[in-house]
Amino acid sequence: MTGRLRKAVRRVGWAGVPAIALVLALGLGASWQAAHAIRQGQQERAQAVLDRAAMLSDASVGSEIHRYLETLRTVAAAVGSHTDLTAEDFAATTAPLRGAGLVGATSLVFLVAADDTQVSATQEYWRRQGVPDLRLKPSGTGREHIFTVFTRPLDDLNILPAGTDLSQAAEPTAALWEARRSGAAAVSDTYVLLRDRGLPAERQQLSFVLAAPAYGDPTPDGRREFKGWVVLGLRGQDFIGGVLTRATQGQADAELWAQNGGGVEARVARLHQAGTHPDLHRDLHVPIANREWRLVVSADAAKMGGSAPVLPLVVGLGGTLLTLLVGAMLWGLAGARGRAEERVVTATAGLRAAQRTADNQVALLNGILERISDGVGVVDGEGAFLVHNPAAQAMLGAEEVYLPDGVTPFPTDAQPMVRALAGESTDRVEMVIDGVLLSVSGRPLDHDGQRQAIVVFHDITEAREREADLAAFAGIVAHDLKNPLTVIGAHTEMARDALPDDPEAALQSLERVGAGVVRMRRLIDDLLAYVTARDAALKPVEVDLAGLVADVVAERVGHLRVQPDVYVGTLPRVEADPAMLRHVLDNLVGNALKYVPPGRVPKVDISAQPAGPGWVRVEVADRGIGIPDTDKAHVFESFHRAHAGQSYGGTGLGLAICRRIVDRHGGTIAVTDNPGGGSRFSFTVPAALPVVPVRTEAHEYV
Repeated sequence: MTGRLRKAVRRVGWAGVPAIALVLALGLGASWQAAHAIRQGQQERAQAVLDRAAMLSDASVGSEIHRYLETLRTVAAAVGSHTDLTAEDFAATTAPLRGAGLVGATSLVFLVAADDTQVSATQEYWRRQGVPDLRLKPSGTGREHIFTVFTRPLDDLNILPAGTDLSQAAEPTAALWEARRSGAAAVSDTYVLLRDRGLPAERQQLSFVLAAPAYGDPTPDGRREFKGWVVLGLRGQDFIGGVLTRATQGQADAELWAQNGGGVEARVARLHQAGTHPDLHRDLHVPIANREWRLVVSADAAKMGGSAPVLPLVVGLGGTLLTLLVGAMLWGLAGARGRAEERVVTATAGLRAAQRTADNQVALLNGILERISDGVGVVDGEGAFLVHNPAAQAMLGAEEVYLPDGVTPFPTDAQPMVRALAGESTDRVEMVIDGVLLSVSGRPLDHDGQRQAIVVFHDITEAREREADLAAFAGIVAHDLKNPLTVIGAHTEMARDALPDDPEAALQSLERVGAGVVRMRRLIDDLLAYVTARDAALKPVEVDLAGLVADVVAERVGHLRVQPDVYVGTLPRVEADPAMLRHVLDNLVGNALKYVPPGRVPKVDISAQPAGPGWVRVEVADRGIGIPDTDKAHVFESFHRAHAGQSYGGTGLGLAICRRIVDRHGGTIAVTDNPGGGSRFSFTVPAALPVVPVRTEAHEYV
C-alpha cells in the first residue's frame, strides 16, 4: 500500500472502506439489474411484435388463398354454365381478372381431357369454338391427355401455347385428377411451371397450380357433364413477397413450406427482410384447398424490441459510472463529522431504494395488442347491399347517417357509397351511424357492365376518444412531473455547491431530493392504478364486505398515534373484484382520515343498504373539511384537487380511479354534504346472489 493511499484510508477510517465497497457493489448490481430488466422488456416486446406479425401473415396468406380459390370456383362455374363455350365467352368471363390484383398469378387456363382416339376430334371441335390455329400435341401414348385450350394471361411473361399436353408434368396432372375425383378445388405439388422452364435458372422459382373442375348444368336425371378444368398458376416467391411484405411491414422474415407427395417437404418461397440473425420463430399451418402447408415467420429480436439494442448496455455503463461517482462522493464525505456521515449514508440508502423501485416498475411494463375489425360491403346501382360481412352488418344498424358532429344529417350525394356509385373514389370520410363514429372509404366497381361499389367501414370512435383523453392526460402529467423534477434539480445543485464546506446543508438538500423522488413515485403509482382501473381484467367473486372493510380500517388506523373515531355498520356480501373494491374503500377511508381540520380527531362512518334489486349502496361519511359545491361535479375527474391551495397532499387521481372501478362494476359513485359537516361518499356494487346481509355486530375503532 503506497503512502498516499494509506493516508487516504486513515482519513476515511477502516470502518468506512467496507461501507463504500458495499455501496459500490449495490450500485453496480442495481445498474446491471436495470440493464437486464430493459433487455428482458425488449425481448417481451419483440415476442409480442412477432406474434402480431405471425397472426397478420397467417391471416393474409389464408385470406388471399381463399380469394384465389373463390375466384377459381367462380370462373369454373361460369365456364360450366355455357352450353357451347367459345373463346369469346372465355375471354369475357375472365376479363375482370386482369385487374383483380392476384399477386403471383401467371395465367388462368381452361383445359380439356382426351385419350389417343379423341385427339383429332377434340382438336377440330375447339378450332370451331374460336381457336382456329389450335394444334393438340400429345406427349406419349396409352394414357388420357390434358390439353390447354383457352388462356387468360395475368402477367407480362410468355404464356403456355394452346394445345400443350399438361399430362407430361406429374404435379399438375395429379392435382387435376384429384379435382375431378372430388368435384372440388385442389392444389398441386410444387414444381417449376412448364412455361418457366425456358427462363434462366436464377429467374425460375417453385410454383403450384390451383385446379377446379368445370361442370355443366344438371340434367333432368341429376347428372352433370364434366367439361374440363380451370387452372390458376401461382409463382410461390412472387405470391409470398407480394402478400407478406404488406403484412409484416419489413419486421419479419417468412418461409412457405409445402408437403409434397411422399411426405417430402419443399420450401415454396422465402421473404428475407428483417435481419441477418433471426432468433424468434413462429410455426403456423395454412390450409390450402385439399392440403395444409406450413408458414414459418422469423425475426431478429434485437431489431423488434421497440428500442435501441444497445440501450441495456448504455444503462448498465451509465449506472456503473453513476455508482462510481457516488462512491467517490462518499469517499470524500467519509472524513466529515460522524453525525453528518450517518445522515448522508441514510440519504444515499434512500436514493438506492428509490432506484431499485424504479427498476422494478420498468420490469413490469408490457405491450398492448389492439385488434381492429372493419366492415366491408358491396352495393349495387340502387344502393342495396349485395355482400356485407358481420362487422358491416353490426355497424349499419340504423338508417340515419350524420356528420361527425352527430347532429347534422349527412348529405346523401356526399356519402362515400353514392360517390363510389358515381365513379368517384373516396378515402376515410368520417360519419356517425347509430352513435358510432366511422371512417368510410368507397371505390367504384364495374361488374358485367353494371355499376357497383365497394365500401369499407372502420370504427374510430374509441380512437378519437382516446386521442382527446391522451392530449389532456399528457398535458397534466407533464405539468405535475415538472415540479418535483425542478425541486430535485435545484437541490442537487445546492448539495453540490455546499460540499464539502457545509455538509448539513448538503444533507438537507439530499433529503428534499428524496422527498421529490417519493412524490414522483406516488404520482407514477397513481398513474399505474389509474390505467389498471380501466384496462386490467375484472375478476368478480363473492366478497365479505365486512371483513374487507375491517382489514382496510385496521391497516389505516393501526399505526396512528391518535386513534380516530371509526364506526362500521352491518355490511352485506357483494359480487366484485376484491383487489379493485379494496382500492376504492382504502381511498375513501384514507381521504376521510386525511381531510380534517388541524387538531380535530377524524370521525368516519361506514354503512350499507340495499339500492334496488341486486345492488348494494356503500356509504363512507366523515366530519372533515367537506367539498365546496363548485367542486362536487368535478372531484371524480383526473387530476382535480378540490383543496389545491391548501396543505393537503395528493395527485388528484384517487377519486378518478374510484369512479373507473365502480363504472367497470356497472355501478355509480357520488358525493354529497354530510349533515352536521363533512362529506358523504356513496357507491353501488352488485349484491351477492342471493342478497343475504351478513349479520355481524357493528365494529367501532376508537
